[in-house]
Amino acid sequence: MAQAKINAKMNDASKGKFTRTLSMADRSGQLLESLDQLEMRVEALREEATAMEQERECLIEMIQSIRNSQEMRSVCDGEREELSLTASRLLGRTLTVSISVDTIRNDQQEEALKKATAIIDEIAGKVLEDMEEARKRLQALHAACVTDAPPVPLDQKFQSVVISCALEDQKKIKRRLETLIRNMDNAEKTIKMMDNQKVDHSSLTNGK
Repeated sequence: MAQAKINAKMNDASKGKFTRTLSMADRSGQLLESLDQLEMRVEALREEATAMEQERECLIEMIQSIRNSQEMRSVCDGEREELSLTASRLLGRTLTVSISVDTIRNDQQEEALKKATAIIDEIAGKVLEDMEEARKRLQALHAACVTDAPPVPLDQKFQSVVISCALEDQKKIKRRLETLIRNMDNAEKTIKMMDNQKVDHSSLTNGK
């Protein structure tokens, strides 16, 4: 009789323990599911913030492009002053927006990013010395960042550095190179138009 009671208590204890184990497993599964959903929302947040960061850069570039455009020089002084003030106001408001998406890197990726940045900075610093040579070098760096067959020779050394960078940094490096090349193209067009204006003015002066 006593043994039967002992056995009954042991069975009850086993059942209780088994029930708690299932409950803990269910709870763990629910928590894991919640974390999975949160992870998707975190990644979506980072993607949206990155898109906003790119939009900010694009707006700044477009405003500066309008301020320095040939069209701005072709209007009368009063209108140009008003347009310049509007552009400055828009630029100021854009600069008040601060967006930062930090990239998690290991030591190797951190070092690779520093090397890539230093290479780009060095070329960007020599643009005024030799614009055409700087453009060729920047195009070679950009070719190292694209997957399609580039139309220009690529810089293999730079490519090995970029590959060692974090994926998000690779995208930012590519965007920065595209911006630099685009700005150089715009600057060159402006210089050519100014030269043409000088030639036309000189012709008119000599004609007189």
